[in-house]
Formats: sequence, C-alpha cells, structure tokens
Amino acid sequence: MADLPEDRLSMEPPFTNVGLDVFGPWPITSRWTRGGFAHSKRWATIFTCMTTRAVHIEILESLNTSSLINALRRFFSIRGPAKLIRSDQGSNFVGARNELRNNSTLDASAVSKHLSDYGCTWLFNPPHASHMGGAWERMIGIAKRILNSMLLQHGSTKLTHEVLTTFLAEVAAIVNNRPLVPVSTDPEDPVLLTPSTLLTQKIGSVPAPTGDFTTKDVSRRQWRHVQHLAQTFWNWWKGQYLPLLQARSKWTSSIPNLKPSSVVLLKDQDSKRNEWPLGLITRVIPS
Repeated sequence: MADLPEDRLSMEPPFTNVGLDVFGPWPITSRWTRGGFAHSKRWATIFTCMTTRAVHIEILESLNTSSLINALRRFFSIRGPAKLIRSDQGSNFVGARNELRNNSTLDASAVSKHLSDYGCTWLFNPPHASHMGGAWERMIGIAKRILNSMLLQHGSTKLTHEVLTTFLAEVAAIVNNRPLVPVSTDPEDPVLLTPSTLLTQKIGSVPAPTGDFTTKDVSRRQWRHVQHLAQTFWNWWKGQYLPLLQARSKWTSSIPNLKPSSVVLLKDQDSKRNEWPLGLITRVIPS
C-alpha cells in the first residue's frame, strides 16, 4: 500500500488542504408573485479538511463558474486561505480554476494551478477515479444521501433560501461533532475528540433548542421548520453513521472483553442532537 499523501498528514491549521464537492439541487421558494410563489433551485458545495475531517458548507445559486468563485471567496473569508484544493473534474470546477488562475498575478510557470492571489494549488483527480477522493468522498457521500432523500421528500414544504442556509449550517455542526477516534476506556479521559473541538478549541457543542419539533412545525415559524429538518437529519445520521464505528470483521487477534470501570459510548434514543452520552460499566454479565 502506498504512503498517504502529504496533505493528509500536514500539521498546518485546519482547512489548509481541502477536498471539494458539489451536491444538490433542491427546490426553494425564492419570492412571492401575483401568480403565486416563484420557485428556483439551490446547490451546495462542501469543503472537507484533509487533516481534521471537518466540513464547511456554502450555498450555490447556480452551477456556473461565478457562483462557485463566490462560494470560494466566502469560504476563504471565513476559514482563511487554503494551500491545496482537490476535486473531481466537474466542468464548473475546471472553469473556476481557469478563471482564477488567469487572473492571478503569480507566475504560472513556476507552480501550476494557482488559485487567485492566495497561492493555492488546485489538483484534479483523473476521470473515472472517484476512489482517489475517498478521503473526503466517504463522509460527503453519507451526508449527501441523507440530504437528498430528506429534501426531495420535503420538496413541497416551500423551503426558503434562509431556511436552507440555516439548515445546512446545522448539518455542518452535526457532521463536525462526530467522534474521530474510538472511545477511550480510561475513566480519566472522558473527552471525545471531534472536528469541532479542533476547529473551535472548545469541548462540547451548541445545545439543541428544547421542545418537540414535528411535521406540524413545517407550516409554522421558519426557525421551527429548520429545527424539524435538523432533528430529522440527526436521526438519519445517527442511524447510518454510528454502525460504521463498530464494524464487525473477522477476528484475527485476541481483544479483551468489556470489564468494570470501562468507558463506552451509549446509543440513547432520547439523547439530543450533537450529544454523545458516555457510560461507565459497573458490572459485566458474560453471555
């Protein structure tokens, strides 16, 4: 097996090396007209940090080069300039790269594929080689499947641009609060390492609003609509992502059984969004 790419092992700040992908579209209600609601579409571009595995999501109004350049500028303004961007060879990606490179004041012959004045290199995977983007495609794939199925089902609920933007911010918070490493069995080390911890340098996450948000909230206030969508995404995310943390494979080495004083991650249906409850084993019943 080949060595990992250098950008996967970099000790630089988060979002210095990123993977980029676009997904969507979803129908939204853009404005009110005399004939009723005017509908349009929105896409999203997701940036994945190659080292911390954190994600950042930006909204696209179209799939043209200008929209993607605007999303890149917003991303750089919030997360700081990146040094390396990896993506597939989508036509909008290639167009954005060429436009930014042609407007760059840097010497293109010295370092190829510059991105604007940031000195960022944009690398494309070979055609039909999606496995080369596995470092970011895996998490993006799970989030995309859930979002696409959710928003297609909620297509008649009259999503607005503000509701979709806030909802995708909640989605990014949920994805960034996933555990990065197996839970430690040391009772003195109960902290879970997450991408959000590496980004914010804070332990814990933004608590979910109290209350029960159901399908009845879709036609009520917009913030309740967002919380209903976020709770639905959380339930699906927890059901599809958590089983991946305990993959059952063939036993090739002896592993100690659970014992008292071990710390474990609990699967609790009543836990709120972005909460990862821990448990301390006090007694073991062999089966």
